[in-house]
Amino acid sequence: MAATQIDVFGDVSAGCDFLAQRSKPMAHALKTIERPHIRKRKDGFAGLFRIIVEQQVSVPSAQAIWKRCCAATQPMNAKTVAGLGEEALRAMGLTRQKAHYVHQMALAIGRREFSFRPLPALDDDGARDHLTQLKGVGPWSAGIYLLFCEGRIDIWPPGDIALEHAYGKAAQLEAKPTSQQLNDLSQDWAPWRGLAAHILWTYYAHIRGRTPI
Repeated sequence: MAATQIDVFGDVSAGCDFLAQRSKPMAHALKTIERPHIRKRKDGFAGLFRIIVEQQVSVPSAQAIWKRCCAATQPMNAKTVAGLGEEALRAMGLTRQKAHYVHQMALAIGRREFSFRPLPALDDDGARDHLTQLKGVGPWSAGIYLLFCEGRIDIWPPGDIALEHAYGKAAQLEAKPTSQQLNDLSQDWAPWRGLAAHILWTYYAHIRGRTPI
């Protein structure tokens, strides 16, 4: 079955075999972890809200902030967040900039200037372009949403430091590859680049002695 016909939340054994044959570092990572942990998140507003919260902060910090957001935002939707305002979001632990981005996203949805509904019908490039219309949502954030919330199989999130470290360790490099170097390498993993990212994230958790989340 072609990768474009399935999502990463299903049976990815064929993709794992493909990647192991295509890349020695990927084969090493898979042998170490046995199977990738596939991250799955709620889609829509809540999913992108959480991804913005998690940008450029540690996993424990992101978890703590998101827990406060969920407790203070009931129901968790754009209308509620639009009504709360930026200061309330900052009180939950978001930076001024992130609070602004999330609040503006909520307002845009309320004004029907943005919707998540078209995403499933768009190809990967179109879906990424649609998401990056939102201020504060760049290629990385859009890629993470399409991976975790839609389960797309061939999305690569550019500039992910954990992926760079994981690949460097799996390839036994003296230094991690640059973002551009890893982006270039990932082209050889199509049409399973999204699965490759999940494999490397799982391997990264392993080498850090953490349980994948």
